[in-house]
Amino acid sequence: MEKGFTITYEYGDNLYVNPTNRCNFNCEFCLRHNGSGGSIYTHNLWLKREPTKEEILDSIEGRDLTKYRQLVFVGFGEPTYRFDDICWVIDQMKAHGTKIFTRMDTNGTGSVINGRDIAPEFAGRFDMVSISLNTDTAEKYDALCHPNFPGAYEAMLNFARRVRAYVPTVMMTVVDTIPAEEIEHCRKICEEDVGATYRVRAYIKE
Repeated sequence: MEKGFTITYEYGDNLYVNPTNRCNFNCEFCLRHNGSGGSIYTHNLWLKREPTKEEILDSIEGRDLTKYRQLVFVGFGEPTYRFDDICWVIDQMKAHGTKIFTRMDTNGTGSVINGRDIAPEFAGRFDMVSISLNTDTAEKYDALCHPNFPGAYEAMLNFARRVRAYVPTVMMTVVDTIPAEEIEHCRKICEEDVGATYRVRAYIKE
């Protein structure tokens, strides 16, 4: 598979940041399974190497950020593998006087990845966190997402509950390929248990 070095890319009104290909999940619906390394978003997201934090900052600040509604840390891997570097990037942007709505899309297991509770470190850095809920039970979650450690579903829910105290908007999402009754149960988990906002997102094959 061809590898490139796409650090930032545009889609819609947002600028997306691709800090890593590393992921602790192997989700059935993931774009990584399309074999090309690309997607509807950009030609190639598979990184030949991870960018340094300085390269990430330069790629972001080399753009005209006034064009974008949001700056989204996500990419082809789980961004919390680069959590400390992402925080450094955001802190540098703030020090430079840069103002832009900042979001992270995550599977919600960053505290496990980093070996500490990272939720408090979102405070003052992120305006929004979007967490992939995906399904309504731990058993279905493991079968759908194939996490590489036990207890991932509860770890994700615990993070969602924790990070609400530090980020203005926490959203949880599911893909639209699961049954309608499962989607409804997920909505209740999100809104009634976690207290987050909720979105059903379209499954993207490309």
